[in-house]
Amino acid sequence: MGNGLKTVFFLIGSAFLTRLIPFSSFFRNLDTMIHEFGHAIITLAVSGKVMYIELYANHSGVTYSQIMNNWSSIPVSLAGYMTASLFAVFLFKMRAGGKQRLGLQVMTVVSILALVLFVRNEFGVMWLVGFIALNIVMLALVPRWLRDFYYLLLAFLTLEESVMGPISLIVYALENPATAGDAANLSRVTPIPAIGWAVLFTLFSLWCAKNAIVAFLERKKKRSVRQQPQEPYY
Repeated sequence: MGNGLKTVFFLIGSAFLTRLIPFSSFFRNLDTMIHEFGHAIITLAVSGKVMYIELYANHSGVTYSQIMNNWSSIPVSLAGYMTASLFAVFLFKMRAGGKQRLGLQVMTVVSILALVLFVRNEFGVMWLVGFIALNIVMLALVPRWLRDFYYLLLAFLTLEESVMGPISLIVYALENPATAGDAANLSRVTPIPAIGWAVLFTLFSLWCAKNAIVAFLERKKKRSVRQQPQEPYY
């Protein structure tokens, strides 16, 4: 089976199984936070000003910012979905290298930066405080097997959301292009329509998802090889 089909099956299976886990909806905001954090960082990189970020209970979010010109809005608009997709790959690469603890620490540091620097609405602040506190508990107090399960849950939820977001954007772009978020913003300053940008975001997210799943399967393959009995050689 090709990696493309494996990616599709893993995404479908993950979307079904993770919804059976209590409170999994709470952790889906991690992808939203990373998405908006990406917008904020690139805004600062192009000499813009980040006013604040809002995170909402329905897993959506918005970054309010000021930028120098319309062309600066291109990298800022690209950053959200692309950062979220790349972050999902990062989480699985960390797991493939046995560095789940480091990956969890990175999540925590990014959350602290978002809380201190950007997020200002009540739900967003409360969610970040709760997420940071839970991560600290997982890093300091729980056994490794539970921490690794928690990490894998976050990784798969982030992967799902990083793919579903751009797919939803295609729907919005088809129904009403003006409501297609980042794709609509990009269509205003480029000749590419919102649906074109939505498709590009989706293709990029699927490419990242394929790389994430390959990293996940490589970890399992390496583990199975280590567990095989070794033949003596004379």
